[in-house]
Amino acid sequence: DEWFSRGKKLPEDPGADTVDFPKRTTPAKGYELLFQPEVVRIYISLLKESKTPAILEASAGAIQNLCAGSWTYGRYIRSALRQEKGLSAIADLLTHDSERVVKAASGALRNLAVDLRNKELIGKHAIPNLVKNLPGGQQTPAKNLSEDTVVSVLNTINEVIVDNLEAAKKLRETQGIEKLVLINKSGNRSEREVRAAALVLQTVWGYKELRKPLEKEGWKKTDFQVNLSNASRTQGGNSFDDSTL
Repeated sequence: DEWFSRGKKLPEDPGADTVDFPKRTTPAKGYELLFQPEVVRIYISLLKESKTPAILEASAGAIQNLCAGSWTYGRYIRSALRQEKGLSAIADLLTHDSERVVKAASGALRNLAVDLRNKELIGKHAIPNLVKNLPGGQQTPAKNLSEDTVVSVLNTINEVIVDNLEAAKKLRETQGIEKLVLINKSGNRSEREVRAAALVLQTVWGYKELRKPLEKEGWKKTDFQVNLSNASRTQGGNSFDDSTL
């Protein structure tokens, strides 16, 4: 408790490029062992070196959980993943043949994107692979992922493009708008998928800088207006659904 309290008093700077873990005066023990710097490096090593889907899924899932929410050491771990070049390793998993690995990687990236510097990097490098996991479009062969995985990917995209104009531009450049509108209007996607896609479309249309380019491409304001319940409208950029934890 004393260690956690000391950590919580540290100034918060989510945009800082580097964040150092607090220095320990006693050895880590019990559950503390799960989030020490050296253990985070082991997770990253497993993500980069392992070929076993179950290990990749578990490693990405561990990172997803450690980076969830606003607890102090989640912030340190989000920064550590960036410093140790772990973001690209997780982004690469989005192209994995195992759907469970793709879902775990998506969830991890969503929580990592809470960090503003991570959000910028993920927007630059992971948006294309995230979009490839969405149904529809002209990709061959088409992916046939489960509802849970599609919703996870959509929520991650929304997290990344909120307050991140460059990521929203990247989404537009990678067939993302076409796929999002198709999810909403095709009539064969689940309500959860439609709601998640609608949140992304609303975020995109919220950027006034993108409206004219989108209209030149033939999109209309009505393509981005989806009727959502009040409950769904409250799911903003930093919200976390049950699957996050």
